[in-house]
Amino acid sequence: MISIDPNQLSAQDNYKLLIGSVVPRPIALVTTLSDAGVLNAAPFSFFNVVASNPPMISVAVQRKQGVQKDTARNANAKGEFVVHIADENYIEALNQTAALVPPDVSEVELANLTAVPSERISVPGLLEAGIRMECLLEQSIPLGGTADEPACDLLIGRVVYFHFSENVYDNGYVIANSLKPVARMAGNDYVKLGEMFSIVRPK
Repeated sequence: MISIDPNQLSAQDNYKLLIGSVVPRPIALVTTLSDAGVLNAAPFSFFNVVASNPPMISVAVQRKQGVQKDTARNANAKGEFVVHIADENYIEALNQTAALVPPDVSEVELANLTAVPSERISVPGLLEAGIRMECLLEQSIPLGGTADEPACDLLIGRVVYFHFSENVYDNGYVIANSLKPVARMAGNDYVKLGEMFSIVRPK
């Protein structure tokens, strides 16, 4: 085994080891609204489930030198956001939303995605995604870095409404083969859903 002390590495080197090790990672495309009414969209692969009662999910939004990204700033200001699961049907457009643009530019328009109204919150969702979840901000936790310059904002969202394309939902279950989810690897690499297998859990 090669053993490494993260305290002896730069933040960038630790980042490379993390994103190369924790794979594949699900991708959340998050939409938020700015105070000026601009619909922001950005993808995040530091994303997962938190709880089911009530349903909650987490998205960690990295900062740059302590400065919040549009997603975290908007989510904190409005208290709501929409999470979309990455899938093959719109992965190229999703990738376009990662462009570094000013806050007054909508990545939704840039990527030619289609905004649709939400049911319970003011932030629109995106028509192209097979799954989207309307979220209220349960907690926003600054983490890492220093007290003056946190490294990220951990957004905990409480899901208040689910939306599923008809082909991915069947009687309370999500059909993964129909969803065709896409996950993140390191660098510019992504993966599609591969071979699935089952193992019975011990009692």
